[in-house]
Amino acid sequence: MADSNTSGAAGPVMRVTKALDAGLHTLEKLILKWAIIIISVMTFGNVIYRTLTGASWHFAEEVSELSIIVATFFGISYAARKGRHISMSAFFDLAPYKVKKFLSIFNPFLTAVILFVVAYFAVQYTYGVYESGRTTAALQFPYWLMVVSIPIGLVLGGIQFLRNMWINIVNKEIYLAQEKKDYNEQ
Repeated sequence: MADSNTSGAAGPVMRVTKALDAGLHTLEKLILKWAIIIISVMTFGNVIYRTLTGASWHFAEEVSELSIIVATFFGISYAARKGRHISMSAFFDLAPYKVKKFLSIFNPFLTAVILFVVAYFAVQYTYGVYESGRTTAALQFPYWLMVVSIPIGLVLGGIQFLRNMWINIVNKEIYLAQEKKDYNEQ
């Protein structure tokens, strides 16, 4: 039996949207896990290699840089999804319900707008790097492939913040993220 959230014409759209969201969540976790593992292996492995041989892996810095860029910008989306992003919440915590409700809608909206604007400039930067033909020094890897995760992560983060805004519009409770209610209200 279909639940009330997926009945009618919107049912198939909601199912597809939820499936895409679940796939994106899985992909985000996979990318973040591997980026952290690669950073650790490159750093630790290079230290051990340098201790044993007196030389460094020529590619360790570039691979680590790529992994840090990926982890940072995909991490924006993941943190917004989980409500784990940095926030200065002293005013929010002390505010009455109506002010909190307004801020729980306005703040994610403003954050999403800022992320989309920065993503626009990141796309321009990435395209400029692509057109320049720049490559990394050690691996001769196209540098635009290293920075392409910046606009992608910013757009995904903006989408997550819009979702956080929407969840606060349609619910009476205050949510910090889609599945995370305000800790002061629990």
